[in-house]
Amino acid sequence: MKPPKSKPQGIEDSSFKIIDNEAGEHGFDSNKWQIIRRMIHTSADFEYIETVRFHKKAIAAGIKALKKGCSIFTDTNMAKAGIRNRAECFIKDDDVVKIASANNLTRAEVAVDKAVGLMDHGMDQSIYVIGNAPTALLHLIDLVKEGKATPALIVGFPVGFVNAAESKHDLIKMDYPYISNIGRKGGSNIAASVVNALIILAERR
Repeated sequence: MKPPKSKPQGIEDSSFKIIDNEAGEHGFDSNKWQIIRRMIHTSADFEYIETVRFHKKAIAAGIKALKKGCSIFTDTNMAKAGIRNRAECFIKDDDVVKIASANNLTRAEVAVDKAVGLMDHGMDQSIYVIGNAPTALLHLIDLVKEGKATPALIVGFPVGFVNAAESKHDLIKMDYPYISNIGRKGGSNIAASVVNALIILAERR
């Protein structure tokens, strides 16, 4: 016997109820839990409860930027497609590909430079979203430390075995608005889910 069909919103609401019940007492405030719960909903991975990390100003900075209509930059078209608001991804742009090839750089690094160039023209309240490339996150961290990049918030969830955990470790050490996690897990879907949760929080304000 087939289970009865559910409408999309009903499926999401039921999923959130299951997550709330299974998570139990988690100790997060309402805003943080809205973000973590959406991460779990996206991945079915409750481990994020233990590994997620928030800078103390991250949520407020993200909401403020979104309410002002900030630009959103990301390292993958998958994350771009998953984010509810308009986002930009330069990873496949011809100029990015050419510069990366000519200078033995990753396209993700060069795409960060292109985004930062736009931030320097009055778009410094942007949100940079990284869901794949540790090289992008490491380069962005360097630019922030040098005062060359000033995003309102860094959403850093690169995934994998080479420098993913290390790049997030470096991000978490910074006194700069970020949302990230420890370890190898992450991905474009997780990064997009964090931004979408922030968008919903901003819309409710």
